[in-house]
Amino acid sequence: MARLPYADLSNPACSQLVKQIIAERGSVLHLYQMLLHSPPIARGWLTHLTAIRQQSSLPGSIRELIIMRIAHLNRAPYEAHQHAPIALAEGLSQQQLDALENWNDTDLFDERQRAVLTYTDSMTLNVQVSDDVFNAITTLFTPAEVVELTATIATYNMVSRFLEALQIHSDDPRV
Repeated sequence: MARLPYADLSNPACSQLVKQIIAERGSVLHLYQMLLHSPPIARGWLTHLTAIRQQSSLPGSIRELIIMRIAHLNRAPYEAHQHAPIALAEGLSQQQLDALENWNDTDLFDERQRAVLTYTDSMTLNVQVSDDVFNAITTLFTPAEVVELTATIATYNMVSRFLEALQIHSDDPRV
């Protein structure tokens, strides 16, 4: 159960934003129901995440690979639960998702995916990224894609940390 109660979606201060979230996401997920305690933060979050998820030039499979690896590294089950179906729809296999814990010990990932996983691990676990890891990314991706990769990794680390600090879970009752 979440550490704070979820925001009241019938609050008039949230009504326009609730409509926008439903239009863009299909429903108000637990994450957004918590964020709606602060409509300005929820609005900014929605705008930022929409850019990361829907306006980036990165292939969806790369984006979801990043998200799923971060969910594993940060022990964020809500994030993994929400994104596993998306990852599969974007072309990752269940076998790849199952192998993410020890991705370096398998041949299920191609050169680009391995570089992305290394970069994700480095940014998530070490914060600073070595020249070798960064140079591997820049030989496989354009500068715009490197910025998008970096922003995606940073953003989903933010998401998982928010979820876990407030103990937001998929099986929490909806308000």
